[in-house]
Amino acid sequence: MEKEFIIITLADDDEDDRLFFKDAFEELKINTSVSTCNDGVELMEYLKDPETILPNILFLDLNMPRKNGFECLLEIKQNEKFNDIAIAIYSTSSSEDDIENTFVHGANIYIKKPSDFNTLKKVLSEVVTLNWQYHTSGLNKDNFLLRL
Repeated sequence: MEKEFIIITLADDDEDDRLFFKDAFEELKINTSVSTCNDGVELMEYLKDPETILPNILFLDLNMPRKNGFECLLEIKQNEKFNDIAIAIYSTSSSEDDIENTFVHGANIYIKKPSDFNTLKKVLSEVVTLNWQYHTSGLNKDNFLLRL
């Protein structure tokens, strides 16, 4: 019997954040396949590559060089090929403008990057075990920002 994997991609320019993210998933023991991209340009090349198996959940940092997370969000939402990807904004910003703009432009959830490893594990576990179909059908501003 083949195990089901949740395919996860993180786009984040901070090497430490990428490392903590991968380590957290290893400790969670959830069947995931995690890949990372260093910035928005690399992310979009990765997603558009015909060899890429598209992620179930994309964690998208907003503040990246070359192409930021918001630009990636807009590009992803304009391409039907990416309609089944759940997009989790994953940012240090808690700016109301950032939260509002990403909500309006189709992100599925907004996560403020946790400052410690245990909270990160809790947040990632929560996001990965969400019933995305239910979550996105009832999406409103109140449940868009993940609070733990």
